[in-house]
Amino acid sequence: MKSKKAAVSADMKAADLANKKSKWKLLGKQKVLILMSVPFVLYIILFRYVPLWGWTMAFQDYKPYKTFSQQDWVGMKWFIQLFKEKEFLLSLRNTVGMSLISTALGYITAILIAIFLNEVRYIGVKRFVQTVSYLPHFLSWVIVTGLVANVLVGDKTGILNGILLKLRLVKEPVQWLAIQKYFWHIIGWTYVWKEVGWNTIVYLGAMTAIDPCLYEAAQIDGCGRLRKIWHITLPGIKPTIIIMMIMSAGHILDANFEMPYLLQNGMIQDVAETIDIYVLKYGFKLSRYGLATAAGIFKNVVNILLLVIANGIAKKSGEERLI
Repeated sequence: MKSKKAAVSADMKAADLANKKSKWKLLGKQKVLILMSVPFVLYIILFRYVPLWGWTMAFQDYKPYKTFSQQDWVGMKWFIQLFKEKEFLLSLRNTVGMSLISTALGYITAILIAIFLNEVRYIGVKRFVQTVSYLPHFLSWVIVTGLVANVLVGDKTGILNGILLKLRLVKEPVQWLAIQKYFWHIIGWTYVWKEVGWNTIVYLGAMTAIDPCLYEAAQIDGCGRLRKIWHITLPGIKPTIIIMMIMSAGHILDANFEMPYLLQNGMIQDVAETIDIYVLKYGFKLSRYGLATAAGIFKNVVNILLLVIANGIAKKSGEERLI
């Protein structure tokens, strides 16, 4: 009996040793890839993890002229102060509103355009539409904001107002950037124009993985294009859609900074300020570094929680998930 146990133990040790050797052998074969990844790992450590030390400012009455040991610790004071300030609550509302509108419009338009391009049989038209749609992605938000501001000028010289007046859809120029109810939609549709082509690439890639035999079988059964899209294309890219939605859940409080900041004015300030603008105006400019850091921590923690919750819901529903 003992000899059998000893033999089994020896076999297990031999298997573990062989497994370790195979792992080291595999690492040796991939040493070039490992060396190539070193700069990216260092980048993540230096610029993503090391700065987390600065989170300690959220628990201090931070003064730049004092050393770390001389700072006064105030506990959760700045987190409590956040929710006492009307400006922060407004910025939180605006951030969530802009993010939800941009995300919803971005998903719907990207999927629709991907389906359209997948159905187009003329390669030239397909390439032209795809190229034109994703070129704005390479423009900076500052340039995009300048274009939007020129298009939405509130007099007859504005491009949009000029078109609407010639078509007699409006009787007088509309002050697009002075009416609060329009602002979130302007942000959302601008995001669509800039990013829809780039987001479409993801869904087109997922569609290439769908077995063409499914479409042939549907054709034999008499299905038209709409039925093929509904019963084959959409189910085929469903895992990709869910993964992208989970990832978007982790960016709900990451509304664009440049565009609201550059387009805001006194008439739409209440709907234009986001958390990032709040951090700049009421944190750093007023030298309240602890408050600014607390707002940043709150934003990141909420994003992480939303990501985990969305992933958990997908897991319980039996859908694709990140983890």
